[in-house]
Formats: sequence, C-alpha cells, structure tokens
Amino acid sequence: MTPCSFHVSRHPLVQDKIARLRDKRTPQVEFRRLVTELGMLLGYEAMGGLRLKPETVKTPLANAECMRVANPLVFVTILRAGLSMSDGLTKLEPDARLAHIGIYRNENNLEPVRYYARFPANMQDYSVVVADPMLATGGSASEALNIVKSQGAKNIVFSCIIAAKPGVRKVHQDHPDVPVFAGALDEALNEKGYIVPGLGDAGDRMFGTV
Repeated sequence: MTPCSFHVSRHPLVQDKIARLRDKRTPQVEFRRLVTELGMLLGYEAMGGLRLKPETVKTPLANAECMRVANPLVFVTILRAGLSMSDGLTKLEPDARLAHIGIYRNENNLEPVRYYARFPANMQDYSVVVADPMLATGGSASEALNIVKSQGAKNIVFSCIIAAKPGVRKVHQDHPDVPVFAGALDEALNEKGYIVPGLGDAGDRMFGTV
C-alpha cells in the first residue's frame, strides 16, 4: 500500500449497513450489531495488503504450495466506541492479539486526552489494525497512532466506519505512512467536532448512554 493512501469501501453490504447506522431510529442493540459487522467487513478490506510468505502444506493427497500471513496480528481498539469493531475483527482472525487505548476528547479544546494503553510485547513483530468507528477531527486517531508507534509497531493500518475530510487530512499530515480505510467519507464537522451528517456519538448510541 502506498503512503498517504485513503480507501472508501464501495461494497454494497457496507453501504447498506452504514445507512442503517446513520438512521436515528435504529435501536441500540441493532446499532451495536451493525458496528460489529462493519468492523469485520472493513477489516477484511483493510487487511488486503498483509504480507504473505510461502509454505508447503501436506493435504490428504499431496503437498500443496500455499501462502500464509507472514506476521501475527494485533487489533488495537480505541476505547470505548471501538470495542464492537474489535468484536468484528476477531471474527476474521480469532488468534489475533488485542490491545486497547483509552482516549477521550476534551470538549473545550477538542484535544485528545490519553488515560489508558495496554499492548502485547514486541509490537514490531506484528501487523497492526487500529480501529475506531469515527475519524472526526483526527486528533484521537493521530494520538493513538503515536502511541502505537511508540511501542515499536511499523506495519499499521487504520480502519473506521465514517471519516470526515478534516480528520483524514490530519492523519495523513501526521502519519503519511498509515493507510486509512473507511466505509464512508463526510464533508464537514460541526462546532463541537462531530461529523456532519455522520451518525451522532457512536459510543453513546452503542452503549445506550445518550
């Protein structure tokens, strides 16, 4: 994958599920299920560039020359809204390690505030998917990527459901080596830093804390 790359999914199932997510009438339980399903679908696209290595596998009849994923995987969840995306990712690769970063946005200046981080050892040996449903201002995403890189990780992709253009610009400015995979791209943010039209606060809708 090339530096500064940005990918918007055109898969019909992704677009249909995002339409249902955006709908304010969608109940909490369905909202959470849709985020999990989109985590899996978008993760499938985000991991399309994983490195492979050749391996000979013995079938019941003969040897087969195959390709296996070269590096183990770590899925990094940005708390709390990213948890359901992580559920979807682990359906794709149940053996992946899981890491968590706690970041909240200061409502006064919209700057990210870190409160938690936990990773496996030897992050430089893994391929890493960082997941968060919304890429709004880009502040939390950029800070999360800073934290991931501080652990030694180098092969990183970022996956989100809805991105706003200002957030994409921020991530590409700060982390030009990290490809971004999104389900949809919205134009703008409001004065509170929420994506418009977006879908509201993903965490609140997911966990019923509206």
